[in-house]
Amino acid sequence: QVQLAESGGGLAQAGGSLRLSCTASGHVYTINAMGWYRQAPGNQRELVADITSGGTIRYADSVKGRFTISRDDAENTVSLQMNSLRPEDTAVYYCNADTHDYTGPMDYWGKGTLVTVSS
Repeated sequence: QVQLAESGGGLAQAGGSLRLSCTASGHVYTINAMGWYRQAPGNQRELVADITSGGTIRYADSVKGRFTISRDDAENTVSLQMNSLRPEDTAVYYCNADTHDYTGPMDYWGKGTLVTVSS
């Protein structure tokens, strides 16, 4: 199993910045990709950004050019630098680990951290 511990988040004004971090523990050798998803009230959970062990990165169109995801394999950490924040970025942000072991693929999730952007 993999455990994910998130930090960061909080309140920011529009145009401001926040940084989220997520540290994985447990069977980290099974992790293929790590990333961030978000869920706003009344909306489905959506991908924000993720990065594979090979360094391939995906961003949601809505955050391209504003958010940057990075990964530190030595620390088993993935971070999300969020700049030029907008009120519509307000959501609970969840860290995700996409893993694969002898039992098959498995997704793990953090507990979520709230990001609130005021206008």
